[in-house]
Amino acid sequence: MAFQCQRDCYMRELTTRVVSCSPAELQLENNGKKEKIKGFNVTVKDTILFPEGGGQPDDHGTMGGVQVLRVTRQGPDAVHFVSSGLEEGQEVLLKVDWERRFDHMQQHSGRLNEEHRGIKELGRQRSSIELDTARVKSGEAEALETAANEKIRSRVPVNVRLLSLDDPEVEKVRSRGLPVDHAGPIRIIDIEGVDANMCCGTHVSNLSHLQAIKVLGMEKGKKNKTNLVFIAGNRVLKYAERSYNTEKSLISLFKVRPEEHVQAVDKLQIEEQLNTNLVLLRDMAVLIARNFKSKPDQGNFFTLHYKDGDNEFMNIIANEIGFEDTVIFLTVGEETGEGMFLLAGPSSVVDSLGPRVMELLHGKGAGKNGRFPGKSELNKSRESMHTLKYISGYNFFFKSNI
Repeated sequence: MAFQCQRDCYMRELTTRVVSCSPAELQLENNGKKEKIKGFNVTVKDTILFPEGGGQPDDHGTMGGVQVLRVTRQGPDAVHFVSSGLEEGQEVLLKVDWERRFDHMQQHSGRLNEEHRGIKELGRQRSSIELDTARVKSGEAEALETAANEKIRSRVPVNVRLLSLDDPEVEKVRSRGLPVDHAGPIRIIDIEGVDANMCCGTHVSNLSHLQAIKVLGMEKGKKNKTNLVFIAGNRVLKYAERSYNTEKSLISLFKVRPEEHVQAVDKLQIEEQLNTNLVLLRDMAVLIARNFKSKPDQGNFFTLHYKDGDNEFMNIIANEIGFEDTVIFLTVGEETGEGMFLLAGPSSVVDSLGPRVMELLHGKGAGKNGRFPGKSELNKSRESMHTLKYISGYNFFFKSNI
């Protein structure tokens, strides 16, 4: 049979009679953890609580004041799981969680075109339908949204028909097939001039009750399929409210207009990446220096070129190695074009070598306290070799006289 929730989706309360009640267990998920709870499976003469099926979750509500935790279909019966037992023949009042029910009605009736094969997923935040196409052309989703909202404004009626399985009309209606345990009449949802198909779920009686539909986007589905993601009704209003609150928070954080938020986030990500890179660069400088110092035959001359380095990178290496008795020559920057250099070592050596290094590199710089930093505008790969040869020769003289 068709349950009362299917005959009248707008009914919120129903007095009925308990047919059976038996001990049972239910597995629930709580904060990502699954737990089994003990209770009772109850069937009643009729119900306004929809049992999950057809892509639609079950209703929530109460039975005789006790919370109904799950409603499932078993053949012709709707089985209600409750924590407290009830007596067979007892009269009970069923109440449906109307906010949840009406939300499901809006999403389930939110059909956006005539080609879909029904609801794929009716989730808590969004729903999706499966389209018989591998890809959706640009502008088609917007066109579907516009057409659907036009139907809503036109107040198109939604009619429910109950047909017997042998009725010739059944063959004319699109279907994904009936469940193996189906019993009773075939339920047809007919949106006038839009669509008609078999469906066991709860629906609005008029498309105007959908209020609005918003297409959120497309996702790749099964082979040669596309999932169209959408929200309808009150979810559109809640989505707009969340988006507005997010926008206000971003305005407060970034101090820029909403249309500049994406650029502000991009800038923040770039700065974060730069900060991360700088930390890695500093750590690399320490490792390079310690690696040099750990070698037994390290000598008293160290040179390195690293294109992604900076002044701090060179200073860390010089400080870690120590330039009281070691001559250090470092360059950073691209192999061609402008770069920087650092000559460090005993003051007497740096005072003599510094001006000559600056001359060889056609650079600018000044020395003080054993350091001679500077900028070079010449090709590092060509000029640095000449400079290194000069420094090496001078360093040989320096080494032989200490």
